[in-house]
Amino acid sequence: MKKNEPVTKVMTSLLTTAQQGDPISKVRKMFDACDVHHIPVVSGDKLVGIVSWNDMLRISFGEYGSQDNKGLDAILDHEYTLSDVMNQAPTTISVKATVRDAARLLANNSFHSLPVVDGEKLVGIVTSTDLIQYLAEL
Repeated sequence: MKKNEPVTKVMTSLLTTAQQGDPISKVRKMFDACDVHHIPVVSGDKLVGIVSWNDMLRISFGEYGSQDNKGLDAILDHEYTLSDVMNQAPTTISVKATVRDAARLLANNSFHSLPVVDGEKLVGIVTSTDLIQYLAEL
């Protein structure tokens, strides 16, 4: 593995992002429409959090599981804000980091995505799937 390659080699730069004030229903629909498992939350270009599909599942099932999508969205928007659901202090990785750095962070923690930042500006995301695909191409 070319472990000293820059993280930019494996990151996704065409991002699906949510804005800080977006309703939960909009974010839920983004997961469905975009086929992603992690959505960074931004205020302008600044990363302010991240929400995962698992975060959405935690609030969508249980007593709300029998609702149709319209009913579920109304309940979720009434009960939660995006700030309630997202991780407001996600672990990030610098745009100057290496593939090895990203692999170590993902291997040693219980999350599967790392927002890639240049200062506070979100520039990409690298996931455990990105790293596996990178390895498969070698």
